[in-house]
Amino acid sequence: MLYQFLKYFVLGPPLRLLFRPWVEGMENIPSSGPAILASNHLSFSDSIFLPLMAPRRITFLAKAEYFTERGIKGRLKKGFFAGVGQVPIDRSGGRASEDAIRKGLEVLRKGDLLGIYPEGTRSPDGRLYRGKTGIARMALDAGVPVIPVAMINTFDIQPQGRVMPKIMRVGIKIGEPLDFSRYEGMSGDRFVLRSVTDEIMYELMLLSGQEYVDTYAAKAKADLAEARHKQEQDALEVDRVLVDSGSKAS
Repeated sequence: MLYQFLKYFVLGPPLRLLFRPWVEGMENIPSSGPAILASNHLSFSDSIFLPLMAPRRITFLAKAEYFTERGIKGRLKKGFFAGVGQVPIDRSGGRASEDAIRKGLEVLRKGDLLGIYPEGTRSPDGRLYRGKTGIARMALDAGVPVIPVAMINTFDIQPQGRVMPKIMRVGIKIGEPLDFSRYEGMSGDRFVLRSVTDEIMYELMLLSGQEYVDTYAAKAKADLAEARHKQEQDALEVDRVLVDSGSKAS
């Protein structure tokens, strides 16, 4: 009920007016039955515009932190994400990954659409990163098609760290469903899982026009954070040397 209310009465009208979202390939989303929508992930707003324009409800697997923040802000966040159909998952890996796959399969077995960001996290620089194989596990175990979705301009609208989005047009390109039935019963083969995942990412690369980087986005983020930390430390060291030099000169 809250999902429909937010989509058609609260968020939908102003977002359509301000951002004038356009869509290509809407006919590729099935009118009924389960499927996985595999999207690139450039911005927080991806999870807003894709459900807004899709003709059916999409359930996303969202990081648990959206549901656990304390205080009034935290309660509002939890209510919003639950209301728009997002399911919290622990992204710490190991057993948590298995729990995420189980929750995704529950959505698909109910005949619903499941939204997944195969990169696992937002792109730090607008490029497309290596996909995680959980999406392949779910597609093969549930026997459902994977529909590639490319979000366009959302990185420019709201890159990570920006609170207020920039007003400009948003685009969504929806590709033809990918059928992996030829791998039925092979969800335990890690080479098959990697092959399926890479095929999905290749289609996303073609659809989005993004540069592909064969490393995980989480690692790229960690490397960038480490580089920034080193720059800050180097700057502090230069300041210290200058101060010491000035003290000696006086």
